[in-house]
Amino acid sequence: MKDFNSMGLSQHLKTQLGKLGFSEPTPIQAQAVPHAMDGRDVMGLAQTGTGKTMAFGLPLVAQMMSRGKPAPKTVRALVLAPTRELAKQISESLKALVEGTPMKVGLVVGGAGINAQINRLARGTDILVATPGRLIDLLDRRALTLDETRFLVLDEADHMLDMGFIHSLRKIAALLPQPRQTMLFSATMPKLMEELAQSYLSDPVKVQVSPPGKAADKIDQVVHFIAKAEKLNLLIELLDTHRDERALVFGRTKHGSEKIKRQLENAGFAAESIHGNKSQGQRDRALAAFKAGDTRVLVATDVAARGLDIPEVRHVYNFDLPNVPDNYVHRIGRTARAGADGAAIAFCAPDEMGELKAIQKVMGITIPVASGRAWEPMEAAKPKARRGGKPGGVAAKGKPGGGRRRRRRGPGKAAQKAA
Repeated sequence: MKDFNSMGLSQHLKTQLGKLGFSEPTPIQAQAVPHAMDGRDVMGLAQTGTGKTMAFGLPLVAQMMSRGKPAPKTVRALVLAPTRELAKQISESLKALVEGTPMKVGLVVGGAGINAQINRLARGTDILVATPGRLIDLLDRRALTLDETRFLVLDEADHMLDMGFIHSLRKIAALLPQPRQTMLFSATMPKLMEELAQSYLSDPVKVQVSPPGKAADKIDQVVHFIAKAEKLNLLIELLDTHRDERALVFGRTKHGSEKIKRQLENAGFAAESIHGNKSQGQRDRALAAFKAGDTRVLVATDVAARGLDIPEVRHVYNFDLPNVPDNYVHRIGRTARAGADGAAIAFCAPDEMGELKAIQKVMGITIPVASGRAWEPMEAAKPKARRGGKPGGVAAKGKPGGGRRRRRRGPGKAAQKAA
């Protein structure tokens, strides 16, 4: 379908879409919304930044608008998301759709006061957006019941599996009634997703708008082969060329990301960070400052790689390459949103060649080289023996960045703490 008028949406929803700046559906919306409006279960495969929130939000709100007021402690529709930031973003989008109606959209996530959430749930909720862990806590406290839940959405389902939520999802599935309508959206389709789909979906329609591992067409990707000790200097040099534009910098660990943020501040950049060691309030304030443009550089672990919609992000830096290749796609998906252009810059140290090769294999491309040449084992390069020493370790075919640099090993994967 080429426009929203042919989707059977109410005038209220079309008006709200106009206020939000949506003039025509994205491919995932065009494919998913008609089936969902017919009450079918939907499995949607699409990368972040393709409009998935409206793909499930529009049919969800459309079908619920004619229903009555929810009973105390009941939830009529449940939306599960893997991270607090994504859950909050979804709730804000749904609130914009129901503005001017009696419908209530609730949000429950970890890192916020649970007693206040319990009090709000006591009045009943039309649409509840939740992270799995906090929802389980509230269910254990009998703060809500899912007996009346007739609509279920699982957004970024593959990321929920990556984060270890499979047991929570199984527990929640056992509490959900039938019949209900379920919509599951994911960027990738790992084997465990099949089990999840069988537990939740009934005869689903499968819609797919881009193959897994494919990034947005307007992202200009490059890689710098550089020694680990010199990454920060290169980052500062590159950031200095676009101080007026927003940039996301991804680190692998919480400690490492916080260190990068402090070093950028020392270099004169307005920088913030978000990671698992930050309270929800700190994460919210950092994101708000970044969106407002008060902060131009945001350093993050993969907590920010999925679902966050910050249209003005022009540059994404992979300071550390991710252990999971698909996370690279989600990271760089923070730029080139809504048809804009974007740049994705990766730094590759000697001990990250395995990660880079895995990323390129998943994406089916060879990322263009901006500086240096691919690192390779010393044995493969067959260097000449040096006086007073033995060849060993890792070397490069050329001098990264065009200069002479020392090369040293970084910590192994086992020594790196997950974000």
